[in-house]
Amino acid sequence: MSSTTENDLECIQVKKHFGSVRAVDDVSFEIPKGSFFSILGPSGCGKTTLMRMIAGFETPSSGDIRIKGNSVIGTPPNRRNVKMVFQHLALFPMMNVYENIAYGLRCAGASKDVIRTKVHDVLERISLPDVANREISQLSGGQKQRIAIARCMVLDPDVLLLDEPLGALDLKLREAMKIELKLLQHQFDTTFVYITHDQSEALVMSDNVAIMSEGKFVQIGTPQQLYHDPSAAFVAGFVGDTNRWAGKVTRLEGETVEVETGAGLAMRASIRGAGRPAPGDAVSVFVRPEFITATRSADAGTGQADNRIDGKIDSILFNGANSRVLVRDSAGELIEADVVLTGGPEDLKPNDAVTLAWSAAQTMSFAS
Repeated sequence: MSSTTENDLECIQVKKHFGSVRAVDDVSFEIPKGSFFSILGPSGCGKTTLMRMIAGFETPSSGDIRIKGNSVIGTPPNRRNVKMVFQHLALFPMMNVYENIAYGLRCAGASKDVIRTKVHDVLERISLPDVANREISQLSGGQKQRIAIARCMVLDPDVLLLDEPLGALDLKLREAMKIELKLLQHQFDTTFVYITHDQSEALVMSDNVAIMSEGKFVQIGTPQQLYHDPSAAFVAGFVGDTNRWAGKVTRLEGETVEVETGAGLAMRASIRGAGRPAPGDAVSVFVRPEFITATRSADAGTGQADNRIDGKIDSILFNGANSRVLVRDSAGELIEADVVLTGGPEDLKPNDAVTLAWSAAQTMSFAS
């Protein structure tokens, strides 16, 4: 991988072993200047260890980390132009907002005039120009979040690392802060590296997302690529909601396979991922709930869909425009399908007999 200063951050074959445990296992990636890059994976996959190595709190067992094209291996954390925002923010409660933001500049020996100018500028940019004299205890959760980011950004870092920063917020505030963080990243035009196990955070905010599992990056791509064109079964199952079946290939036809599931259901799916299956091979099949149409069986007709399954509505998950039905098929398995509920008499109801239909093109098949 060639180094270029067009990239704010590069990791090249980075490994970190704790005894026999490979916490980070041969990870390489590069982040262009001014990007919002997320690392998404389940707890224990190695993402925090990777971020601590970028920040300088851990030393890689091997590999290189470059910031603006320059290796920072052996450079202590306080000498790297990287700043970090943690879940618990670590604002100083005995200092007011101005003093919190000014702290790093004071430590760096900046003059009072420079500090005053920079603090007021950064407060304007986070849309909190009037809170300089407030105590930290007087701020809302969202305001504290922005002050923690401002305290880092006033130091003009090349890279800002954010370690699950929304984890301590309530759901409604977390939703608002996702949009807020994306806007702040644009405002500062600084590279944000964000780690999370929450896929909605990663998908909403990021230019690119790396999916991490067991110390490795499984796939790096735009949120749209990861959602619609996953490269592996792990990504298909981890990103977004999905129905999943295990089965065996009964026939191949071009880029389509016919699969019989363990419960005896037959379906057609498109071949995804590396390799091409043969009849008899085990596969995992995925289809997202929004691609399945649920129609009362009496109204379904014959239709032209590649896949059709009859069942009965077990329950309805009402969530306005994002409502969903759970349908139990003849094998007793639950299948999720998105529906529009208007509040009228035509709405689907529990115990309705329904036909589910979807296309092979929107059904993903991966070798098991």
